[in-house]
Amino acid sequence: MKPLRRFAHAFAVVSLLSAASFTVQAEEKLIDAVATEDVVDTKVLAVDLDKRVVTVAGPENSEVPIQVSEQAKDLHNLKVGDLVNITVNRSVATVLETDLTKAPGISKEAGVIRATKDNPNPGGEAFRQIKVTSKITKIDLKTHEVTLTPPEGPQKVVKVEDPELQERMKNLKVGQSVVIVYTDVLKITTRSPS
Repeated sequence: MKPLRRFAHAFAVVSLLSAASFTVQAEEKLIDAVATEDVVDTKVLAVDLDKRVVTVAGPENSEVPIQVSEQAKDLHNLKVGDLVNITVNRSVATVLETDLTKAPGISKEAGVIRATKDNPNPGGEAFRQIKVTSKITKIDLKTHEVTLTPPEGPQKVVKVEDPELQERMKNLKVGQSVVIVYTDVLKITTRSPS
């Protein structure tokens, strides 16, 4: 397995832009974004259609069985020796929302894209996005702390450590919202060895 590697903030910005579609007329300002990508290339060692288990090559010549759900409609097209690429992208974007009427809350969205008739190779994409909106209730510029009221539970005090973000704290206002957008995208592609 290749180690996690950071790539440009582009993926986080894309997920941020998709999150922005939920907001009506509020100005959003990106505070911070981090994204990682993990890529695994492997091959199919066994396919048990009855039990819906696919065994792939793991690290150090190990065998990794994977239980496949009923949603995998093209499992019968998967053959021993097929090459599998699994890519997982994760991002966390923190956004300042200037809408003072926004209440704390959580929203979730998920989706799946499957192989088409033109591409008979099993595979597809799935995504999950969770937005957590917290209200700013206190700003302490001297200690570089922001107090947030989350959707559930007690208030949270966040220490701002980044000097650049500390400088930007003077633009914050009590009543604004901080939205943290978590996005996971899983992409699986398969192909016959050529």
